[in-house]
Amino acid sequence: MSIDPRVDIGHVHLKVADIQRALDFYVGVLGFEEQARYGDQAVFISAGGYHHHIGLNTWESKGGSPPPPGTTGLFHTAIRYPTRRALAAALQRLGDAGVPLSGASDHGVSEALYLRDPDQNGIELYWDRPEAEWPRGADGQIEMYSAPLDLRDLLGELER
Repeated sequence: MSIDPRVDIGHVHLKVADIQRALDFYVGVLGFEEQARYGDQAVFISAGGYHHHIGLNTWESKGGSPPPPGTTGLFHTAIRYPTRRALAAALQRLGDAGVPLSGASDHGVSEALYLRDPDQNGIELYWDRPEAEWPRGADGQIEMYSAPLDLRDLLGELER
């Protein structure tokens, strides 16, 4: 039995050490908007007025540290942008804020930027190419790959 194809991932909750520091990054740098707050322990943010795409909370993590390498947990949260130009604008915002990338890849189906938030949670910012452009083998299966992403070309989207 297959999962209903209309299913999607609606939101993610991240344990953070400091709500304001997390907000400075997710709202101040990435541009999400605050939607709701539960005192000084949790805040819900989104794009476009949705109730929340990301929950930030200190319920179990106030003042805490990231999990050490070699432990299980969330590898990264992937945030999909609607267009290549929107991803380019995010790259520009990261650069303006001095946020370093840990990687940047062309996967054939998408282009992605990789970074860490202030709590060292992994983040992927990406846009999907139109499905008709996805690389496929002779059998019709998607053939993703990881090639270096040309960041200058991506930023060029802002000038086109």
